[in-house]
Amino acid sequence: MTDRSDRRLLMVRADLVRVALMACILGMILSRPDLPAGQVGPGPILSLIAMAFLFGAAELIRDNAAQTILPALVAPGDLERANGQIWSAEQVAGQFAGPPLAGLLIAAGIALPFGLDASVYALSAALVWLIALPPRLPAESPRFWAALREGLAWMRANPQLLRLAVMLGVINAVFVGGMTILVLYAQEILDLSATGYGLLLTVGAGGGVLGGLLAPWVARHIGMRASLLAALTCFVLVHLLLGLGASVTLTGLALFLEAAAGMLWNVVTVSYRQRLIPDALLGRVNSVYRFFGWGAMPFGALGAGALVTLLEAPLGRAAALHAPYLLGALACLGLLLYARLRLRFD
Repeated sequence: MTDRSDRRLLMVRADLVRVALMACILGMILSRPDLPAGQVGPGPILSLIAMAFLFGAAELIRDNAAQTILPALVAPGDLERANGQIWSAEQVAGQFAGPPLAGLLIAAGIALPFGLDASVYALSAALVWLIALPPRLPAESPRFWAALREGLAWMRANPQLLRLAVMLGVINAVFVGGMTILVLYAQEILDLSATGYGLLLTVGAGGGVLGGLLAPWVARHIGMRASLLAALTCFVLVHLLLGLGASVTLTGLALFLEAAAGMLWNVVTVSYRQRLIPDALLGRVNSVYRFFGWGAMPFGALGAGALVTLLEAPLGRAAALHAPYLLGALACLGLLLYARLRLRFD
């Protein structure tokens, strides 16, 4: 879809779909404001599930189009800086401003967050519409499956990119597995309250902001390969800290370091893809690449939960909660060794 459409207009349409979905939810709330949750029938629940599915699809389309449009907006040498600034801004809005603002709005009125969301998505659509770009239409519009096969063939013909995609899948599975049990780890190992857990996540978000801002400088001074090796080394250290420690300070440090290293990895690899992949194929190849990363996430969550359940009886609860992080450290160490042997950038 991204390669067969005007990417700017695709982003606008995805944002407008999200405006419509938020407006529908807002309408549902306003039409029955005093209905207790226990009296909600299956119809509204199924409607919310369908809208959540559509919202996720629109977000995925929009994000992929946003990544593929960036090379048309900035010079190739500025891609790292642009990506770092974009993700740092997203981190500030999503992790710092978003949660407390949502709490305040819900306290004032349950409909307010959805009204604000609809307004923000409408503003986003308007701002993207104002981006000055010539209309982009492909010279040819091959059939869907033929176009998809072309993107897959290009990916297979570039083993370096395929290696990075597989590595991203492993990294995301490990990350999501750790985040899945982090709330239990914080409550039972660190003895944190809900407020303390929120502060812990905020510390991690701070690492993401700093990582996004510093990643272009790091990549420029030590190079792409060394940057990725540094990020993988940090991932190993992070999971060792979580797997062997039981300290709030060390956990906060680990989350801060993990978010910073994750930003470094993302800035370097996304900028590399944006430079490497031909514009006509960028949407398709980027989608396949992202499928590796996103597709592995549910397996990480299921695997971490299953591992804790399996080990709790023989090893005890505390050891079981540490185990996914130790396994994650081994997985990241394997990736680090593999990367040292196989990753080469011209």
